[in-house]
Amino acid sequence: MAGKSKVVYQCVECGYESPKWAGKCPECGAWNSMTETMAEPTTSRSASVRSVGGLSRPVPINEISTEDEHRYHTGLSELDRVLGGGIVKGSLVLISGDPGIGKSTMLLQICEYLGQSLRILYVSGEESARQIKLRATRLGVHNPNLMILTQTDVQYITEEIRSEKPDLVMIDSIQTMNHTELSSSPGSITQVRECTNTMMRCAKSLDIPIIIVGHVNKDGAIAGPKVLEHIVDAVLYFEGDRQMTYRILRAVKNRYGSTNEIGVFDMGEEGLRQVENPSQAMLSGRPKDASGTCVTAVMEGSRPILAEIQGLATTSGFGTPRRMATGFDYNLMALIFAVVDIRGGYIFSNL
Repeated sequence: MAGKSKVVYQCVECGYESPKWAGKCPECGAWNSMTETMAEPTTSRSASVRSVGGLSRPVPINEISTEDEHRYHTGLSELDRVLGGGIVKGSLVLISGDPGIGKSTMLLQICEYLGQSLRILYVSGEESARQIKLRATRLGVHNPNLMILTQTDVQYITEEIRSEKPDLVMIDSIQTMNHTELSSSPGSITQVRECTNTMMRCAKSLDIPIIIVGHVNKDGAIAGPKVLEHIVDAVLYFEGDRQMTYRILRAVKNRYGSTNEIGVFDMGEEGLRQVENPSQAMLSGRPKDASGTCVTAVMEGSRPILAEIQGLATTSGFGTPRRMATGFDYNLMALIFAVVDIRGGYIFSNL
């Protein structure tokens, strides 16, 4: 018989639980991160671990074979670059970003290419099957190997994965999934953590890659406990202004590749279009022989990218000048001013 739930305070950053509220988390040191939640009985969690993950025995590392290891290419070279060469079998990938940035659009787009050789299960807890069909038609996705499942029960989803045995699973989004053995509401710290753990055990036991979509909070961080990023194998983050068309995909964590690579995309009416030459896109429309501008090369992973830097200086009417930087590190700008002032002989004390 399951025990009664009790009220505990849990840190949204690291998942630390405490019977009393504290202004600072004793585990990770985050301020004002303790939220009230209901502690779930441990019997339900242990039972779910046995039912989903199964049992395994120790295996000598010399007996583990990697000869059949290969990556699934997504059809987007920019996405493959960020992933380290493609999607690894049995991996758990988290894609996060602001609302409307293009997370669901990109996942649905790669289904058209991956569906030529793979069976894909697209699980949505936010949209109906008709809404997904309308968006797929707009993006030109008509592959019959793409299966749509509108469900939020994570245990039902894992059973469908075990019965259908698809080659790739997409979950949109993890904040809408719920574990029936937990009494907390979907999107809570406990639900997000346990649902991600269930997906992780399913991916590892069946050797099926799973891509999950995660929301962000008002501060731009991934919604849910910090342990969510520790569970998954790769964390991809979409950056960019919703009012602009360009999007940057950056790897915050990647167990199968480098985190220095970025992917550049252009959002249009027909979905995301990869930008294979970011330098040309960034320098397009640049006026010639304009004062206060220069072109510099920055290294992003294994490729250099040309970018334009613009500067504007005017005499300040106050004793202390105001200096601002957009898209450029403020401390680095102050250091450059100091070097130019001392070594170059240019006075910036009143600019």
